[in-house]
Order: sequence, then structure tokens, then C-alpha cells
Amino acid sequence: MPSFNFIILTIVGCSLATWLSRALPFVLLKKFDLPKGVVEYLGFVPIVIMSALWFNSLFTQQLGHFPQVNWENLLASVPTIISAVVTKSLLFIVAVGIISLAVLRLWL
Repeated sequence: MPSFNFIILTIVGCSLATWLSRALPFVLLKKFDLPKGVVEYLGFVPIVIMSALWFNSLFTQQLGHFPQVNWENLLASVPTIISAVVTKSLLFIVAVGIISLAVLRLWL
């Protein structure tokens, strides 16, 4: 069984590593300017992450079977995508997604 000091040092070390990995890029990028191509490339990162999360929620997986479509999430995605194209407001898109999924769960 690990000692109390080992646990405390592990928590402090993990906290420090997490903080540095989030704060260090801001400190370094404050002093340097990135090339325009890199900034443009990094602009797509949030879109890619959200797309990956959305695509992952559209399917359910079981070992030894093909992925199955999660129809509830797919149907809730339709008004959400329409609101994304029309408004381009993240707050509105999230609200429409939550409300459409809640309505579907209420009816189904």
C-alpha cells in the first residue's frame, strides 16, 4: 500500500504537469508570433474535435458486431446541424441540441 507522502507527491506532480501543459503554451506564444499558415491550421482544431465527438455519439459498439446507428442522437442532430448552419452561434447550437434530444427522449 502506497504511503501518504507518495500519494501527496503523486497528486502534486500530476497537478503541476497538468498546469504546465496548459499554461506553458500561453506563456511561449505570448512572446512569439506563429506563421499565418500555422494559425490558420490551428483554427480547424475545435471543429475537428467537435466533429469527432459528434460522430462517435452516432454509433454504439458491441464486441464482435458491426457498429449500430444511434437513431436518437442522429435525429437530434438534424435540427442541431440546421441551427449551426443558420446561426453559427455556439450557445444556440448547444441549446438546440439539448432541447431536441430532450424532446426525443420525452416522446420515445
